[in-house]
Amino acid sequence: MGTLIYSMITSVDGYVSDSEGNFGWGAPDEESHVFMNELMRSTGTYLVGRRMYETMVFWETAHLLPDAPPYIVDCARIWQAADKIVYSTTLEQVSSERTRIERSFDPELVRKLKAETELNLTVDGPVLAAQAIRAGLVDEYQLLLGPAIVGGGHRFFPDDIRVDLELLDQRHFANGVVYLRYGVKNPA
Repeated sequence: MGTLIYSMITSVDGYVSDSEGNFGWGAPDEESHVFMNELMRSTGTYLVGRRMYETMVFWETAHLLPDAPPYIVDCARIWQAADKIVYSTTLEQVSSERTRIERSFDPELVRKLKAETELNLTVDGPVLAAQAIRAGLVDEYQLLLGPAIVGGGHRFFPDDIRVDLELLDQRHFANGVVYLRYGVKNPA
């Protein structure tokens, strides 16, 4: 059975982007990017909303950049090898391989996907993740805390939930990023 992971870079005060939608303050350096690539290797399916998809589709062609360092090429290859499900009511077509559109989030479909795979699934983006959290589908939370306080924007966690967690792993990086991995205590 697959594990559904919610993983994003977040500010110390819990935002994945600031009030203007910027997230450059959380851009990984080489060390943390290589680590993130290793985390991504076990992902078989990405569940993404339209906005996150439009950000992540960069990885479909990133390996073609003339000066792309090996860790960028590696990340692109990892993204390309996985399936992607984009949840959107407005997106008409996708511009990446191994990708399909779903018009609404169906918790039962996600449960079925988890049951049918040995690979991990990720839910990416705070709006879509909130739906998965409320449905009790998220098994693990991976936060990469960037050394910034942004004071507002898109929050990592929704306001109206309670989940008890246990720390499974942690790591500190030279650029000030801290990785925290939590499992859900007593899942439903």
